[in-house]
Amino acid sequence: MDNKDRILIVDDDPEIRRLLVDYLAKNGFEAFAAKDGREMWQGLERHAIDLVVLDLMLPDTDGLTLCRDLRARSAMPVLMLTARGEEADRIVGIEMGADDYLVKPFSPRELLARIKTILRRTRALPPNLRPESQRCLAFAGWRLDTATRALTAPDGVVVPLSGGEYRLLRILLEHPNRVLNRDQLVELIHGREAEPYDRAIDVQVSRLRQRLRDEGREPQLIQTVRGEGYVLAASVEGRASCD
Repeated sequence: MDNKDRILIVDDDPEIRRLLVDYLAKNGFEAFAAKDGREMWQGLERHAIDLVVLDLMLPDTDGLTLCRDLRARSAMPVLMLTARGEEADRIVGIEMGADDYLVKPFSPRELLARIKTILRRTRALPPNLRPESQRCLAFAGWRLDTATRALTAPDGVVVPLSGGEYRLLRILLEHPNRVLNRDQLVELIHGREAEPYDRAIDVQVSRLRQRLRDEGREPQLIQTVRGEGYVLAASVEGRASCD
């Protein structure tokens, strides 16, 4: 029985597609290639893909739009490739639901390491948060359904979360009342070290606070600990369901 992970490379550069498909195949993966969004959707229909490596700049639909549309349909991991080094592009990529990003030019070894880390992280859940036993995480009147990713406010309103906001909230709920610095959050969410001047976490925290109605000069739920990091100041209760 073939248990190889299947990776879909979406890039309009034929050399990059060929290089990555060959390299991943030599390292135990089954790799497929697509040159644009149309071929990406075709590849997803034909094969049981485990992770998509998606270039930001494509000839038809840009990678950010494809990532957003893909995330709306499934929780499939996405590793974004970008020739742009600007921090704003990386932040937008994460906010659209990408699990990580890699700036061109990059080494195939680094790509391989990122892919393995993402797959390992997305398949591993702490024992106390396994869906079959504690699907619902309740805190401060809020409820997060970890199966559907639905966040319900104390007044019953369902609040939409982006992929990045969901992952950040999960990490905070897994470490309640514990201060986590920016580097720790990047490592826990993306499985890599924080890069110099990487402010994506700060942006995600700000947007998550908006979702949790925790804005203002002194947020009460996700608190800033000056010089240290952020802390979810609430107790978390695991439940079998959110009903």
